[in-house]
Amino acid sequence: MKKAIQIMSVICAVLFISAFTVYETTPQEGVGSGYSIGDVAEDFSLKNTDGNMVSLSDYKDAKGFIVVFTCNTCPYAVMYEDRIIALDKKYASKGYPVIAIMPNNTDVKPGDNMEAMKDRAKSKGFTFPYLIDEGQKVYPKYGATKTPHVFLLEKTGAGNVVKYIGAIDDNYKDASAVKTKYVEDAVDALLTGKEVKQTETKAIGCSIKV
Repeated sequence: MKKAIQIMSVICAVLFISAFTVYETTPQEGVGSGYSIGDVAEDFSLKNTDGNMVSLSDYKDAKGFIVVFTCNTCPYAVMYEDRIIALDKKYASKGYPVIAIMPNNTDVKPGDNMEAMKDRAKSKGFTFPYLIDEGQKVYPKYGATKTPHVFLLEKTGAGNVVKYIGAIDDNYKDASAVKTKYVEDAVDALLTGKEVKQTETKAIGCSIKV
């Protein structure tokens, strides 16, 4: 009986570690082969949960964009949802709206399909577009690897220039324990005509499903 209990304990431990590993992905520096700081991001046309196609060029009065690759099914993304909503409420009126993009392959993650996205946007009261990267053509251009993964763009005469890449803040577990708000600091700098001090951080989250 004692041996059986020990075996069961080992099995439970292995299952726990395996389940956790699905979500706890290794933090990565930068974004690999995608955009770097100073690059001009291409525009896109992606379907929103309201059925309309959305492009950055639709926002004539925007000063820039907080582009967030996120999804329904990743625990990290879910933990950041309220903070993403707060970013849009704080900065959309100042010229930096949130543009959320769901990059996952929905055959692999059916919980991220358009119907699920519509339900999520409605239940959470998203104040920003929630777009699906159908065919997964946009996220590789950005070099996004995680959900969530943020790309802050500043609209210039040359196009939408990448000014910050990485995490929203320094504590995904507890919003009340955040010490550094990376995205807010970066947007605030741009709004006051200053250079962004910390241009890149580690994106921590679930890997994008292909």
